[in-house]
Amino acid sequence: MTILIKNGRVIDPANHLDAPKDILIARGSIKAIEPPGKISISEADKASIIDAKGCVVCPGFIDMHVHFREPGFEYKETIESGCQSAAAGGFTSVAVMPNTNPVNDTRSVTELMLSQAKAKGIVNVYAIAAITQGLAGERLSEMGDLKDAGAIAFSDDGRPVMNNELMRRAFEYSKMFKLPLIQHSEMLDLTEGGCMNEGAVSTELGLRGMPVEAEDIMVYRDIALLEKTGGRLHVAHISSGNSVELVRQAKAQGLPVTCEVAPHHFILTDEAVRGYDTNTKMSPPLRSASDVDRIKKGLKDGTIDIIATDHAPHDLTDKQTEYQNACFGIVGLETALPLTLKLVEENILSLSDAIKKLTSAPAEIFKLDSGNFSTGKQADIVIFDPECEYEIDVAKFHSKSKNSPFNGWRVKGKVLHTLVAGKVVYSVI
Repeated sequence: MTILIKNGRVIDPANHLDAPKDILIARGSIKAIEPPGKISISEADKASIIDAKGCVVCPGFIDMHVHFREPGFEYKETIESGCQSAAAGGFTSVAVMPNTNPVNDTRSVTELMLSQAKAKGIVNVYAIAAITQGLAGERLSEMGDLKDAGAIAFSDDGRPVMNNELMRRAFEYSKMFKLPLIQHSEMLDLTEGGCMNEGAVSTELGLRGMPVEAEDIMVYRDIALLEKTGGRLHVAHISSGNSVELVRQAKAQGLPVTCEVAPHHFILTDEAVRGYDTNTKMSPPLRSASDVDRIKKGLKDGTIDIIATDHAPHDLTDKQTEYQNACFGIVGLETALPLTLKLVEENILSLSDAIKKLTSAPAEIFKLDSGNFSTGKQADIVIFDPECEYEIDVAKFHSKSKNSPFNGWRVKGKVLHTLVAGKVVYSVI
């Protein structure tokens, strides 16, 4: 199928492109990018036309941290519904975490997830396998076999590897296999029983806190081990201002460390918990205003490499309970764009830099052949209207779960079309 996208503002940070352009797509790939009107009618006369006037056309977003819950928890999300949610949010590639049931710690589970994605998914799905067997933190998984099965990184996700010697060995394998370790940075003995950030708000609300130092200590430990082993570290959903500084210092030393931030950690503070809305319960928890300010500085100066959603679907019953008993996590794929655009409104990031953190930067870190509009590349594209204002309505989410603290928010920035390999997989028209 041939498609001509015309009249859009094409932003491709990887190729330093930000200009009015027309894009011709043929056989699923980028065939030509030219100034408006330069693609001749003879080339495009059989093409479907998408008029992107007033819109931004950029590479499809890439989310390196999602939970699609399949296998084992399909009542919360499936690979199929997760992909639909991703497409609605403008994401054309996602990487799924291993905390499924069974855990993705064997070749068979990795292959099952990827085969399900190929059969039912409408976006590109990558698998992140477990660092340790059963996420138990006791024995390493068969990392070489998992890589051969298709894993692109390793993580124990919400259950950090506490054993220092085991993490050291994991780093050594990550160096050998040239794949990153993604660490949920938390010292569990400091956070046991906690359900929100430790501070004045937690004290006022009578909720047990999770001190920011639990994140800082783990980030420090992992950087120290990284320096010794030469592996690769990616810090997941960073939330602490001190941790951002630790990553900044490690980068200054030339260490191979990268990090991500989720939109809720640069939008909300622990003040949002005051209403006891369990949709504000997440791990790591919402932090202080000071932490949010330092995260924004880390985004601005490039210390924080990418934006990832940590899309964590939960059924209504998982959240409709006392705050301390509710599950951690929120859905994020369908709110990521408008929340990220708030950074542009605040002059924290330029529009091009914001798009880079959602496209070419994650592609580079995880060695994906995507995130740019180079001629001949697979046509993974999102078209969005940056000025379209609307109200977030969780009832309209494509995800099976609706657990979001942003329901009812007025935001700007709406995805109109998402294309994967030149095929329209989502459209509001």
